[in-house]
Amino acid sequence: MDARFLRAVGAATAVYGLAVAARPEYLARPSGLTDGFGEVAKETATSLRPIGLRDAAIGTAMVLAPSGPALATATAARIASDFGDALLLGATLPPWRRAPAVAVSVGWGALSVIGLLRTPGGTGSRCSRRRHRGGH
Repeated sequence: MDARFLRAVGAATAVYGLAVAARPEYLARPSGLTDGFGEVAKETATSLRPIGLRDAAIGTAMVLAPSGPALATATAARIASDFGDALLLGATLPPWRRAPAVAVSVGWGALSVIGLLRTPGGTGSRCSRRRHRGGH
């Protein structure tokens, strides 16, 4: 697990989540959840704010959790949220908005998966790095 990378992903999602909670149009407009004038209905804004707060909470947990099981658990919640968003948005958004919204959700989830699988400071296994440095 690359804790530094996961904390960066967590920080980015926390900031974005707070932005969406404050200004739901940041999520509504790219998702096509606006009216014919590009405005966000009050009901839509009310529905999107909790998503922003969820992202802020999980992102903050990723930043603050100790490395190890706590960080892995916070990251698993991030992955589940992103892939869940992809499923729901893919099933419900208008066809012309579906692919970009799903791609963004899957992309953020994939970043978290990469952070869980990645070794700190680079690529490759610990064994191959030891060999590269001359020992085993």
